[in-house]
Amino acid sequence: MSAVCYEVYPRSFGDSDQDGNGDLEGARQHLDHLEWLGIDCIWICPFYPSPMRDNGYDITDFCGVDPQFGTMADFDRLLADAHARGMKVIVDWVPNHTSSDHPWFVEARSARESARREWYYWRDEPNNWRAALGAGSTWTLDEQTEQYYLHFFYASQPDLNWYHPDVEAAMHQTLRFWLDRGVDGFRIDSTQCLGKDLTFADDDRCLAGEAINKINDHPYTHEILRKVRRLTDSYDGDRVLVGEVNLRQEARIVQYYGSGDELQLTFNFPPLDAPWDPIVWRMIIAEIERRLGPADAWPVWTLSNHDNSRLRTRYGGSIRRTRAAAVLLLTLRGTVFLYQGEELGLRDLDLRRSEMVDPAGRDGSRGPIPWTADPPHGWGPSPWLPFPPDAGTESVEAQRADDDSVLHLYRRLIRIRHSSRALRYGSWTDLDLRPGVLAYRRRLGEEEFVVLINFMDADREVPLEGDWQVHVDSVAFQGKGELAPYHGVVAAEQALLLAPASAAGRAQTDVATED
Repeated sequence: MSAVCYEVYPRSFGDSDQDGNGDLEGARQHLDHLEWLGIDCIWICPFYPSPMRDNGYDITDFCGVDPQFGTMADFDRLLADAHARGMKVIVDWVPNHTSSDHPWFVEARSARESARREWYYWRDEPNNWRAALGAGSTWTLDEQTEQYYLHFFYASQPDLNWYHPDVEAAMHQTLRFWLDRGVDGFRIDSTQCLGKDLTFADDDRCLAGEAINKINDHPYTHEILRKVRRLTDSYDGDRVLVGEVNLRQEARIVQYYGSGDELQLTFNFPPLDAPWDPIVWRMIIAEIERRLGPADAWPVWTLSNHDNSRLRTRYGGSIRRTRAAAVLLLTLRGTVFLYQGEELGLRDLDLRRSEMVDPAGRDGSRGPIPWTADPPHGWGPSPWLPFPPDAGTESVEAQRADDDSVLHLYRRLIRIRHSSRALRYGSWTDLDLRPGVLAYRRRLGEEEFVVLINFMDADREVPLEGDWQVHVDSVAFQGKGELAPYHGVVAAEQALLLAPASAAGRAQTDVATED
């Protein structure tokens, strides 16, 4: 449960056939990078057959592979090779909706008397619910049958009616298909959207401009999840359900863990909105500990994903802030999800609206991963999106050759996390040492670490009692007892106060922390 997971957005990860689009074989060919980094689990975003109106989240076959991503044999090889390296594999499951091109919906809209008509939601008149991503009303008129159908997202993504037993049975079968192939679990898209208010009452919050997917939180969703959990638990081995419960309130999110009979994990979204501010971060961490701890619910931490700006872009382009944030991310209690390319400190693409592929303009964080320093950076000559800025100097090849790169910092942090039960499972205690500094203790038994992160653009003295040795630091700084601007430190009490770690010292730490 304390794993470091890595999100693979397959279209932008690795291009095996040099056609400019990433694919499953390209992902398999770069598993060595993830193994070297220390990744425990990979989450693969949708690769299913799709018209790609929402970049694969509009699915026409939940049990297939879109030809642009390869074949089922490619998936099986990727899964087997990941397992051979000791990495778990989870895949996206998108139970809220299908593509409007899915055979189920094509049949449903063919006539009001269709056998699959009630697999979706239909009304004679729309209510005031607003769709996500600026898509307007959640209701679109089907002119052939003269009724409106429901879609929490785009009109090309009609919502499935989970109250219908045949829908439940069909979607359970999609889970069994992938479990039978050997996947280790699922990231469940838009989890909170599954249960619906069947009175379809207007919502004043939608009148105020809020999208219904951000406020939908119906009790029936928990019944759906309990059945899904029973299904996955019926398989041998550890299978995990990770929910995208995008409600932004921990008091509501914690309910989706149930009593250990629903989700094992839910994404924690406030960090994606958090500014570079130690007070905000202290409040976020304390709230997670306060809400999830008593419920015996395990936290999930992430600073970016395929729907949000990259960490470095959000933090003003500062590489020092980016490095310090890596120290923060990998020293918190919980499971960590790392979005592809964050280990390189990549920035968002700078695109004009006419250059964007995604209808909601979320392309910025989806640029192809630069593997080699020289163009075309391990890709075909015409990638589907441009590369992030400074792709050559920030490529995997260039950073592997630089011991002080962001990539090596992530590797050191992941390795010390793997070596320390205190960092993985220990208690979290806030240390209010200095304004502008986020400081906390991680402790389990006699093992203890202190994490110090300077959010200020100025040196800060840190008054710690005792002798502390730095195991990982985000920048090379020689000041005893001080933090440099935007400086993150992981220290243990045993030597000089904040003694800087030399390159040789870091190498020794790497050896000492091998699993």
